[in-house]
Amino acid sequence: MNINSKISTLVICLIAAAVTTNAQTHSSEIGLQTDNDSYLFQGSDRYYTDGIFLFYRHALKTDNKADLQNKVLGFELGQKIYNPQTGNISSAATVDRPFAGYLYAGASLNLLYKNESNLKLGAQIGMIGPAAGGEGTQRFIHDTFGFYPINGWKYQIQNAFQVNLSAEYNRLLTRNDGFDVSVSAYGNLGTGFTGAGAGPLFRLGKLGQLFNSICTQSTAIAKENAPQVSNGELFLHYKPQVSYIAYDATIEGGLFNKQQAGSLEVTRVPNRTIFSNQVGVSFVSKRWVIDYTATFPTSAVKPQHYSQQWASITLQYRFN
Repeated sequence: MNINSKISTLVICLIAAAVTTNAQTHSSEIGLQTDNDSYLFQGSDRYYTDGIFLFYRHALKTDNKADLQNKVLGFELGQKIYNPQTGNISSAATVDRPFAGYLYAGASLNLLYKNESNLKLGAQIGMIGPAAGGEGTQRFIHDTFGFYPINGWKYQIQNAFQVNLSAEYNRLLTRNDGFDVSVSAYGNLGTGFTGAGAGPLFRLGKLGQLFNSICTQSTAIAKENAPQVSNGELFLHYKPQVSYIAYDATIEGGLFNKQQAGSLEVTRVPNRTIFSNQVGVSFVSKRWVIDYTATFPTSAVKPQHYSQQWASITLQYRFN
């Protein structure tokens, strides 16, 4: 059984075990998200090729007389890995999207309102370049699972310290009989990532309110904040989005870096406007939260030879 089959079997077993229980409120959760283009079972290994994220979220008490229904404090560690059309590159000329790693630690505060809108504010510090460990992680994965040999990381984006800020806003537009539509927008500002994007979110199925839902990263909620015991969620979701990329250090290199003599670093110019489609399924039970989302964006860089796509698998455990 290959790695994709093992992951698929694990997710199916967890859903089967969790679906037999009723959901309820929990104020804390820990989680793991893994991103990879191989989760689409197309045999590709290009562009945004791997990501892994560990996070902890805890719901804070709110004043019941205020407009806030929920308030969630979060902490996260993450790594993202990018490579060109393949991880085995013979020359700089074939690097259509730069090799890059991004390693960071972050914190966020999610303010969720009774009118089913929310504002999530975040900050990250980290590194891009060899210090981010992208090459080592990719070599370990390929060596462990017998994938093709890695070559070309000598062309990767060089080291640069990162400070990045983010904001995300969501608001319910309409809901009726297991179907709702909300609007979602985000903005990034920092030494690594600056840009903004927006689009609608469509959900179909058993839906939670946006102040206590996986789609707003708010499945943690204090008992004092919950208007009633949650009955869980199970829904399909679709999100088209347009984004403007003002700066991306994993493509253009460090904001304040100047390429040194003798450096093999390859940088590119990003496409400033990106269109993407996300489609997936989400499930929330008494203790477990599971999500599978596939993302299909347009090209990230101007000379990109192929389309890019990846999928994300998220697993969370709720407690307290």
